[in-house]
Parts: sequence; C-alpha cells; structure tokens
Amino acid sequence: MNRSASSARAGATARPARRVREPRIGQARKVRGRAAARVRRTWNRPLTPYYLVAGSTALLAALGLVMVFSASQIQALRYGLSPAFYLHKQAAAAAVGGLLMAGAVRLPVRTHRLLARPLLAGAMALLVLVQVPGLGRTVNGNTNWLSLGGPFVVQPSEFTKAAFVVWGADLLARKQRQGLLGQWKHLLVPLVPVALMLLGLVLLGGDMGTAVIVCAVLFGLLWVAGAPVRLFVTALAGVGLLSAVLIATSPHRLSRFACLGTMDLGPADQCWQVVHGTYALSTGGLFGNGIGAGIEKWGELPEPHTDFILAVTGEELGLVGTLSVLGLFAALCAGGLKIAARARQPFIRLVAAGTVTWIAAQASINIGGVLGLLPVAGVPLPLVSYGGSALIAVLYALGLLLAGARSEPSVRSALAAHRRARLGVALSRLGRRSRPERR
Repeated sequence: MNRSASSARAGATARPARRVREPRIGQARKVRGRAAARVRRTWNRPLTPYYLVAGSTALLAALGLVMVFSASQIQALRYGLSPAFYLHKQAAAAAVGGLLMAGAVRLPVRTHRLLARPLLAGAMALLVLVQVPGLGRTVNGNTNWLSLGGPFVVQPSEFTKAAFVVWGADLLARKQRQGLLGQWKHLLVPLVPVALMLLGLVLLGGDMGTAVIVCAVLFGLLWVAGAPVRLFVTALAGVGLLSAVLIATSPHRLSRFACLGTMDLGPADQCWQVVHGTYALSTGGLFGNGIGAGIEKWGELPEPHTDFILAVTGEELGLVGTLSVLGLFAALCAGGLKIAARARQPFIRLVAAGTVTWIAAQASINIGGVLGLLPVAGVPLPLVSYGGSALIAVLYALGLLLAGARSEPSVRSALAAHRRARLGVALSRLGRRSRPERR
C-alpha cells in the first residue's frame, strides 16, 4: 500500500510538470516560427535587396572615411602634411564617386549598355598609358599609377574592373538573346581574349592582385551565363599553373607565401607587415582601444590606411567593429545576389553577379592577407581603404547595380508608393502647422 501510494503521489506530481512544460515549448516554437516568417516576408519584399545594397554601401564608405582619417594622421605628419591630408583626398573621391553613383542610379539601363564599349576602350587606353615613361608611376615595385600632373594620380586598373563587368555583361546578354551561348565559340570569344589582354596589361605593371580579381570576375560572368563545369576545371588548372610560374619566377611574390600563418618576422623582416597586422587585431579586444588610440599606426604597421586598414579597425574598434565590417560586406553581397536572382533582364543579372564577385573576391583577398591566411596581394578593402580610384570605380559599379534593381517593375512600384506615402505625411504635417489654434 505504501509503495503504491508513493508511486501514485510521484505520478501525480510528475504529470503537472509535463503539462506545464509542454505549452512553454509550444509557445517558444510558435514565437520562433512567427519570427522566421517575419524575416522571410521582409527578405522577400521588393525593396529589401535595394536598401541592403544602398545602406551597406553608405555605412562602409562612412566608416572608411573615419578609419582613413584615424589611420593616416601619423603618416601625414611624418611627411610634413596636414593631419587631415589623406582624409581630404578620400572625401573628395567619395564626393565624386557619390555623384557618379547617383547619376548611375538614375540613368536607364539601356544607356549603361551603350557606354559599355567606350568604357572598356578607355580603360585599356589608360592601362597602355601607364607603361609610357614619364606618365606611369611606380609604387612598391608595381607600375599601376598614371600621373596626371601635380597631386592628381589615378590607378587605371581599378577602372578596368568596372569596365570589364559592364562590357562582359552586355556582351553575354546580347549573345544570350540571340541564343548563341550554347556554342563554345560564342561563349568564350571575344570575352576570354579581351580578358587575357587586360590581364597582360595589368601584369605588365606587376599587379597580380588585380589580375586575380579580373579572373574572378571572368569566372563569375561565365558561371551565370551557364558555362559547363568542365570549362571551369580546365580554366582553373591553367590559371593555377600560370600563377605558379609567375610566383616562382618572382622572389618578391615568393617571399609573401613564406609569411602565411607565421608570427616570426623572418629574414630581413620580410613578414613585418603580417606580424604587426595580426598583433594589431589581437590587441583590440572586444570593443577596441577607441578611435584614434591605436598604437601600430605609429610607424610599426606599413600601409595602415590602405591594405591594412582592417588591422587598424580591429585595434581601435575591437572584435565588434571587425565583425560589423564583415557583416556589412555580407549584407552587401546578399543584397546583390538577391537582385541577380530576381532580375528578368540577363544584363542586370550578369552585372549583379560580376559586381558581387568583384567585391567579395577583393574583400576576401584583403582580409585574408591581414589575417595571415593569404599572401598580401596589395589590394585595398573595397569602400573602406584609402584610394580614390578604387572608391570611385566601386561606387559606379554599385550605382549600376542599383539602377538594375530599380528597373524591375515591382521595385519601381514600391519606390513610387514610398514617395507618395512620404509626400502625404509631409503635406499632412504642413496642414496641421498651418491651421490656426483654437482658443
């Protein structure tokens, strides 16, 4: 009797516990389900990718101005310049790029396609002029800059990326409309020969980092155009072999591979930049030392405002700041891919894929170099690093991406509805202010 009574009491006490626990689990599942459904609805709205790309671009560019000012002050003072010298130049480039981006957003897609060939011809002409003695300028062993007189210097290889994206997208879109992409000849010619010409001109100046990005853009365009997998296997094998030859024949490039994952300065301090970049990231902690309070930029870290600006960001803004930068790049690429997936026009889909491939590849190469996971290739962090040519080129490409998004009927109607709603709110507020107060 006692055992049965005690077991009955235990069962009686256990049953209410299960009855209480089950509704709580059900409520949590319902909450998670509602949250997931809300996220899906937000993600599937017509304007979500448009605002993701525009907002991420604006935030990265603004953060870039702040970090360029913080990272470049010491170097400017060392050269006898104003502490805000590099900030003023970057802000001027941001203003030019912003105006160009706004103009690109407003231009019809058809106009961009008409500009594809002139843009490519102009970019190739600038690459040729770089090799003319007296016009080309060599920095850190690479002849990639074109002197326009006085302080005006441009880097044509940056404009080449944007021109190749627009031209390649227009070429493949026209061939797709004609039904020619099923043939290897029309798929590869003249896209691949032109790409090889651009690569030759870029490598002639010694810029292997830009050459890798151009190859990535080429593969991205071919992938979206429907090229077979065996083509990529063959192409990657050829590119890998060529890269191995170029690296093996250049002691400067070969030395960069010796610094992968190392914390040793190496012979002749060849890994100085990588080691101090890693040290800057490791000393930032969770929230960083504060903007302007970094130590590595005081002569220890070379190129703190260009190639290694992420290291300064990690030291001054900490892990939270570094992850915020990565999150903004992820949001930018996700929005671009969503635009590509929704695009009805092949040209817009190809432009979106090419632009996202360009930004993702360049950001990955830069971040990998700072972390010591990839060789330092000398490419800037898009939208963040100092460099007027790079900033203007990528802002134009993103403006074209947004123009493609705006050309979709659902996005046009949603933007028109938002404008009407804002106008109605403004008129109602104005009407309330103009009414006489009752006494």
